[in-house]
Amino acid sequence: MAEESTLLVIKPDAVRRGLAGEILSRIERKGLRIEAMRTMRIDQSLAEHHYAEHAEKPFFDELVGFITSGDVIVAKVTGREAISVLRGLMGATDPAKAAQGTIRGDFGIVMSTNPRTAPSHSPTRTTAFSISARAS
Repeated sequence: MAEESTLLVIKPDAVRRGLAGEILSRIERKGLRIEAMRTMRIDQSLAEHHYAEHAEKPFFDELVGFITSGDVIVAKVTGREAISVLRGLMGATDPAKAAQGTIRGDFGIVMSTNPRTAPSHSPTRTTAFSISARAS
């Protein structure tokens, strides 16, 4: 069982709905650590870079528009098997299919207004988000 780190992005709708504290609390209660965290506003360029793998898909513009629509919270989450543990906590992408007790199952409304928390699950994926423990 490997110690891993992953990026968590609590997206604008979840921040606006005041769900960040509950989401972070669930992650910590599961035994994962929040090693760095900050609130930020993602600009168009950074969003397009982060979602470049989806650039040719029909939902790309909506995805970029959504992630740039308000503040997000980015966090470095670390712990034993952090990637799979965080996936389990998040639940299925579609809240209608997410199990109760998961973040999406408990807080998701519909797919387009799902309280989006997006861990970057690949241990080899890089991201342009800069997280500093001293950042606000």
